[in-house]
Amino acid sequence: MPALKPTEFRAVIRWIGRVEDRGAGLRSGALERAMLGFAGLDGEAHGGETRVSCSRVTAQHPKGTEIANVRQLSVLSVEEMARIAADMGLERLEPDYLGATLVIEGIPDFTLVPPSSRLQAPSGATLVIDMENRPCLWPAKEVEAEHAGHGKGFMAAAQNRRGVTAWVERGGGIAFGDELVLHIPDQPVWPHLAQARG
Repeated sequence: MPALKPTEFRAVIRWIGRVEDRGAGLRSGALERAMLGFAGLDGEAHGGETRVSCSRVTAQHPKGTEIANVRQLSVLSVEEMARIAADMGLERLEPDYLGATLVIEGIPDFTLVPPSSRLQAPSGATLVIDMENRPCLWPAKEVEAEHAGHGKGFMAAAQNRRGVTAWVERGGGIAFGDELVLHIPDQPVWPHLAQARG
């Protein structure tokens, strides 16, 4: 029995970016096309098959532990970025401020798609959605550098709209304008989820 179900939901790639030097800042530079491999997007500072654990996972792994890298890419949606910008009082929010790898258009409430969903490109390149990418201070600082007084509003405006992190299940090329097909796990929601979250 198949574990994943192709859906009628489609997204179009509207932006591809790469952070080349994380030490220099979060901003990503725009690309027309990119190659994905098991380590992520070629030349991406967040790439690699493993990464060092950070504050997001200290309940599972001591900070600094080598773990599998399920945060190779940051994927956001045009629709949610527009809502973030509006709530911050900005006309537009640039994807490079957010260190975005991909910005897509066409999937409603994209940040809330089920973990383990897939986005598959025409080349066969397939991304596995790990989970929601929680808002943090780094994009806020980039916004503040360009729009003084607005950065402080980022974290609240981006709640449940910051997109997702993803990792590469199958390599291949992606390009601006490619259509991605959403595949979701064919699994019911765990009935004890609310209890587990407390």
